[in-house]
This record gives sequence, C-alpha cells and structure tokens, in this order.
Amino acid sequence: MTVALPGPAPAVVTAMLADIDPARLRADVDRLARFGTRHTLSDTTSETRGIGAARRWLLAELQRAAASSGRTGELAMTAELEVHDVAPDGKRIDRAVEVVNVIAVLPGSMPEARRRRYYVLGHYDSRASDVMDAAIDAPGANDDGSGTALVLELARVMATRSFDATLVFMATAGEEQGLVGARRHAEAAKAAGLEIAGALSNDIVGDPSDPRGGSHRGEIRLFSEGVPVTADPAAWQLARQTGAFADAPSRQLARVVAEVAALHELPVRPRLVFRPDRFLRGGDHTAFNEQGFAAVRFTEVAEDYDRQHQDVRVEAGRSYGDVPEHVDAAYLADVARLDAAALAHLANAPSPPGDPQLRATELTGDTTLRWTASPEPDVAGYEVLRRATSAPAWEHAQDVGQVTEATLPVSKDDWLFAVRAYDRDGYRSPAAFPRVARE
Repeated sequence: MTVALPGPAPAVVTAMLADIDPARLRADVDRLARFGTRHTLSDTTSETRGIGAARRWLLAELQRAAASSGRTGELAMTAELEVHDVAPDGKRIDRAVEVVNVIAVLPGSMPEARRRRYYVLGHYDSRASDVMDAAIDAPGANDDGSGTALVLELARVMATRSFDATLVFMATAGEEQGLVGARRHAEAAKAAGLEIAGALSNDIVGDPSDPRGGSHRGEIRLFSEGVPVTADPAAWQLARQTGAFADAPSRQLARVVAEVAALHELPVRPRLVFRPDRFLRGGDHTAFNEQGFAAVRFTEVAEDYDRQHQDVRVEAGRSYGDVPEHVDAAYLADVARLDAAALAHLANAPSPPGDPQLRATELTGDTTLRWTASPEPDVAGYEVLRRATSAPAWEHAQDVGQVTEATLPVSKDDWLFAVRAYDRDGYRSPAAFPRVARE
C-alpha cells in the first residue's frame, strides 16, 4: 500500500500540462540532430554544424521563452551561457576547451521560497562510437536530444506561470566527456551556497520501444540514491542501526514524483529504481549528488544500445546510430508532463520541515518526533509519514496540524518515519527523514 496525495489535482497544474506540445518537441529533436555533431570538442565557429551552433540556438530559444514571460525586475526570467575553461585531463578532454552550459532561471514569486531552486536538465552534447571523435556525425537524437528538447519545452510552458520557488532550466555540455559541465556547475553552486533543493535529469527519455519486442509506453525509469554519496562514517553507522538505507533526499524526491504522477493520473508513470544509476553508465544527476544536492535520473525502460554511442551506419543489414526516427514525440511529451507536474508541485510546496528528530531517550511504546517550522507563510500544517521497514513507499500519513512536535501511539522499533509540510493550496513538501536524538 502507498499513501496517496489527497486530491483533487491542482487545476492550474493540469492546465499547464495540456500546453506541452509533441510537435514542438519533435521539431526540437530534429533541429538538434541537424547540427550533425554536438561533441564537446567539435566546431564552435560554424553557424550550422557543431556544438557552438547548437548552444547559440539553445540560448536563442531560452531567451525567446524568457521574453514571453513578461517578467521584469527581480522576477525577470534570464537566459545565459555559463562558460567553464577546462584543461586537458588525460582522459576524455585532450585539449583546452570551453565547456558551455545553457541556463535559464525563472525566479520564484514568494520571497521566503525564492532561494530554493529546482532544476530540470538534459545534456546537449553528443558522441559516436569513438568518444574522442569530434568530427564524425553524432546526431544524438535520443541521447540526449530528447532530454534537451524536454528542457526547452518546459521553459516555454512554465515561463508564463508563477511558482513560489525558483526554477532552473539547464542544458549541460561535456556529459559524454565525464559529466564536465554539470560537475563544474554543481561545484560552483555549492561554493556559492546556492540552495538546490532538487534536480530532475532527463537523459535518454524519448523511445518507449523494447529491442526485445513490445513497448513500455506507460513507464519511465527513475533512478535515485538511497544513502547520499556524501555520507560520512557516522551517517553510514546510523543507517545501519536504523535500517535507513532508502531515505536520502534524492530517494524522497523520487517518491514525490511517483505521488504526483498518481495524483494527476499521468499517462507515463515512474518506475522507481532504487539505485543511483545503471551499471557501467553515468549521468549528470551524479554531479549534483556529489555536492550533496538531491538529484534523480529519468531514463527510458529498455535502452537499445545499437542506438547509443554508435556511428550512424548499416552493417550486415543492421542499423546503428542515434537518429531522430527512433524518438517518439508523443511519449516524450508525456515524460515532459511528468517532469512538469513534479516541478510545479515541488516549487509551490513549502520547504521540508527543518532538523527532524526521532526522540529515543527512554523505553516507550510511543514515537515522538520534533522538527522546526518551514519558513513559508502559507504553511497550513504538517503530516507524519510512516512505513514498514520493509516497504519501499510511505504507507500512512497522519495530519498533526500546526505543531512542531507529535507523538504517535506506535512503536519506533517497527516503523520508519518522516515529516512533511503542506500549504493552504494542498501542495506537500518532500519528506524530511529524522535523525535519532538521544538527549
């Protein structure tokens, strides 16, 4: 049993999802592929080919979205290139290069929530069979033209709407060369003290078909870490003692996506995969996890490796290459709706309660939790969540009202607990998992 978000689904979010256009997504994937290659080390001067032409086109599209927002002053939507000078690394960067992310920022409308940032991202660079071949065609339609097109479409649709917290739309470069653009951005964000509350990375999200046959039209995999990669020995020891191996902020973020998908009865639902990523592969969400930020990865269910990291060719009657014809625009639009709904709920919800504690000071059959209030002025109350220690999702939610301490008549020995805040419009924060307080 999984506890459901109380309905009805917010009408403003439902209306926004209807504006996501498969035809625009189709056109964007095709346009990205027409740059020939978007390899990080490819040409930057041509107006028609290479990563330079691609990033200038992406910037123009995001600037167009910003102009459509009608915002001014501190609420103005911005779009810019974020340039990182990268030296040769002896691995996948063989010469000095500028790795350039393309970023748009939609500031939050609530001053108390504006510092909080939620990202949606995809990488716009591509590669062929030889990761160092920057000249050969590498259309990258699905990996990751699909994720980049999704980012553009959400920027267009969300620019004209208002959200409490700040939204960031980012197309990264250098992913195929070692997550370079995402890593540089996340490192700089950490150093600047930015509050990145969650990042949704979309990487290979456009093809629901299965190379073994059939289709996974109603699903997308959602990967998330269960214990933060930044956890120190004390955190691992606490996880061992409490059984909390599936409660990192990234895992709570993934659960929110699943809950929102169910509330809105979306045609594509997340298949939660409780591990950080696939074997032998990586993605930009990892760069955020490495800096202590909650981040998850969307990837289609059954990847076709003939269509990834392959030169475009026909060999012994078998077609290879990541070309646009394999991207299903209707499916991609439904994945975009999943991202958009999750972002809207996250950005409009309060912050998770601060410093949640599970009190373990004496032997008792009850469970007492304490927390500090979320700072947003529209907070209407709090819920204590619990699930069996063997359950993957929250099973029970108890409304405890406008308090910062609650005692439940159930044993802390048998359940895992968390606390979340809700506002007057019914938006709910991600769950805040408690530390054990022994004093």
